[in-house]
Amino acid sequence: MFIEILKTILLGIVEGITEWLPVSSTGHMILLNEFLRLDVSDEFWEMFEVVIQLGAILAVVVLFFSRLNPFAPSKSVAEKRGTWSLWFKIIVAVVPSAVVGLLLDDWFNEHFYNYVVVAIALIVYGIAFILIEKVRKPVASVADSADKITYKEALLIGAFQVLAIIPGTSRSGSTILGAMLFGLSRTAAAEFSFFMAIPTMAGASLLKIVKFALSGVSVTMNEWIILAVGCLVAFLVSLAAIRYLMDYVKRHTFSAFGVYRIILGAVVIAYFLIAG
Repeated sequence: MFIEILKTILLGIVEGITEWLPVSSTGHMILLNEFLRLDVSDEFWEMFEVVIQLGAILAVVVLFFSRLNPFAPSKSVAEKRGTWSLWFKIIVAVVPSAVVGLLLDDWFNEHFYNYVVVAIALIVYGIAFILIEKVRKPVASVADSADKITYKEALLIGAFQVLAIIPGTSRSGSTILGAMLFGLSRTAAAEFSFFMAIPTMAGASLLKIVKFALSGVSVTMNEWIILAVGCLVAFLVSLAAIRYLMDYVKRHTFSAFGVYRIILGAVVIAYFLIAG
């Protein structure tokens, strides 16, 4: 069990870092599982790699609690109204991925959760990040804060989040790319991506939990411990990862993440071609 806990800690660290950086947490988890398999049932693993994101979600809630709390007594009536408006925009943004996810979740799990898809998505979106940063004009952004996003922009960014159903794409990566294409600043794009993660990942986790419960597969005490440890580590690491990214985007472009994605995708393809 000690070895399984160590594996879980590593998985939690990877989830906590990659969930918020535009490099695909699901892609990293799938790839890591190729080399570091937990001693759990296949059904539990499929649920674990999604539900571990709950720990990451909690980090957003903690770090932005005051910003996202419409009931804060310190806020004026106008500020509370603004917070409610932000939440309505977040809900609008997650509708597209919620609809597609409910309809196609099982089909994508069956056909796309493999290293080939992950590697291709890593490379394609890595190139996209580099290209967008190169052609992006140094003019004033249409929004420098998530609060200033319009409902139309929220819906369009939500449409980009649908792309993240393909593993290796990156939920944060697709939404940040979409937001930047519509002229939002890197800070506003990253903020809104974080906020969208709360209902998106909570909904995805709930869906996986329900499907797992309906499957009738029993959960051992060791598996409960593994899930708890994974979520806790993901939460703690996410606190640092979110702070890092918000500080990073104020001074740098996303090109470095694009380069990382391309290199990782190429390494993955090379490894499996040689191993195969």
